[in-house]
Amino acid sequence: MEPVTIGFVALLGVMTLIILRVPIAVSLMVVSAVGMAAIVGAESALSMISNIPYSFASSWTLSSVPMFLLMGYVAFHTGMTRGLFSAARAWLGWLPGGLAISSIGGASGFAAVTGSSVACSAAIGRIAIPEMHRLNYDVRTATGAVAAGGTIGALIPPSILLIIYGIQAEESINDLFLGGLALGLLSMVMYFGVVWLTWWRNPDRLPGVESTTLKQKIDASMDIWPVLLLIVVVFGGLFGGIFTATEAGAIGAFFTMVIGLVRKELTRQRFIDSCLDTLLSSGALFMVAIGASLFTRLIALTGVSFEVADWIDDHGFSVLGILLVITFIYLAIGMFLEPIGAMLLTLPLFLPLIAEHGIDKVWFGLLVAKLLEIGMITPPVGLNVFVIHSVAKDYASLEKIFAGVLPFILADLLLVVMMLIYQQNF
Repeated sequence: MEPVTIGFVALLGVMTLIILRVPIAVSLMVVSAVGMAAIVGAESALSMISNIPYSFASSWTLSSVPMFLLMGYVAFHTGMTRGLFSAARAWLGWLPGGLAISSIGGASGFAAVTGSSVACSAAIGRIAIPEMHRLNYDVRTATGAVAAGGTIGALIPPSILLIIYGIQAEESINDLFLGGLALGLLSMVMYFGVVWLTWWRNPDRLPGVESTTLKQKIDASMDIWPVLLLIVVVFGGLFGGIFTATEAGAIGAFFTMVIGLVRKELTRQRFIDSCLDTLLSSGALFMVAIGASLFTRLIALTGVSFEVADWIDDHGFSVLGILLVITFIYLAIGMFLEPIGAMLLTLPLFLPLIAEHGIDKVWFGLLVAKLLEIGMITPPVGLNVFVIHSVAKDYASLEKIFAGVLPFILADLLLVVMMLIYQQNF
């Protein structure tokens, strides 16, 4: 069998195993091992299988992932993020649909500490949705705002998705973080716009406009001083060029533990829980990433990416046409796969393709993150929607939550169109 044929069979094999609910990491590893053995022989394949995981896992940049995860888990277990919704409510509650806007703002602040979309949705949802229900907010808008707001965690630093992409694409994590910050804030503003338009069309769906005194605003802000301090220290130093992304993760984890000790919130049990959560999350991420590294080597050996590039050139696809195809692929697979798995499954095929056509890899990474973020709130497997349903099942059905996120999905798609226009002009 020709190597290119083996490559296409491998792609089909991975997708088949995933459809059969075999874990993504296992699917990638098994198919990669069999494919390598078919191309270079069992002995050479065994050598690669032995070396590639170690080479990948020993990457210095990759060590930032468990450090940022530890920072987020310590902040969560010690209650540093509890006041984010209250602070956002104090400052933004006066706006039309103030509680829904505050939920989105609180989720954005939470993302700056954890980098996890699911954690954002779960934490803010537990607090915000019962409060919005109490004030007779439309349940679709209330749950949709929290589900969509949680996805900003995929963009705002320290986005784990962008770190993994940067390692795979061999791009600057700092550049990705800067772009992710801008894109995340723009997404937040557009979500604010969705809430405002909902209120403008039907004010009864989002009743009441809250106002707070300056003292109440300051008091609410004092509750989140640990989060503000972490953002200033970690990201101020990172974007100021004082330390690298890896060092930022370590410094962030250290400062989080120091703040927890100073506030007497970091008990022995909470520290153990934070470490266990970090180990479990890091282990799961590393297994998928190692499987993707093996799969990348297999795709390189087969030459599939070059075959696809030649086919595109022969059929005269423009750069915009290529990007539109990639966009539709990510929107489709994002409906069924979790973001990191979906990204690592496809990058071996797409990265050589965009490099050949001169597409900026930092911009492409931001586009991929945005598209996979959309997948977290689209049916049938919108992960954030199911998370919101788990914390708000007494208030809303899955159908109503999916209906609630639809306007936010449209706003996301508009932002994707803006990104494509930007790429064409610059």
